Amino acid sequence: MATKTYLPDKKMIEKNRKWHLIDAKDQVLGRMASRIATLLMGKNKPYYTPNFDCGDIVVVTNTDHIKLTGNKSEEKFYFSHSGYAKGAKTTSFKDMMAKDSRKVVYLAVRKMLDENRLRDKRLRKLKLYKDDKVEPNIALNFKK
Repeated sequence: MATKTYLPDKKMIEKNRKWHLIDAKDQVLGRMASRIATLLMGKNKPYYTPNFDCGDIVVVTNTDHIKLTGNKSEEKFYFSHSGYAKGAKTTSFKDMMAKDSRKVVYLAVRKMLDENRLRDKRLRKLKLYKDDKVEPNIALNFKK
């Protein structure tokens, strides 16, 4: 007896795509990032397929007010390299939060997603805001 496999079509995926609003105020960064990554991938849906982008759109507000557990706010560093000799830079968590807190959340979610061709497409569905003020065209999607 042959087993049938089910593949969702793009029309059904687009029709069932939802908008999620997450308030990051006083939430732990890693736990929030893993929940956002699950929503972006679509793993919470019954028709999840790894090679399709069947995830939802996620809007995160209040990224200035995230927190870390333990002593990580003093010990956490971000590493970047320009590609040139002696081009390595490390930036502390506090400096990143002071410069742009949206980048901290973006990098946390990016590291939670799989490294494949769909990662950039999924990250485009992530909207980040420093405070409660959301763009008017995005706010229309939540008034339903």
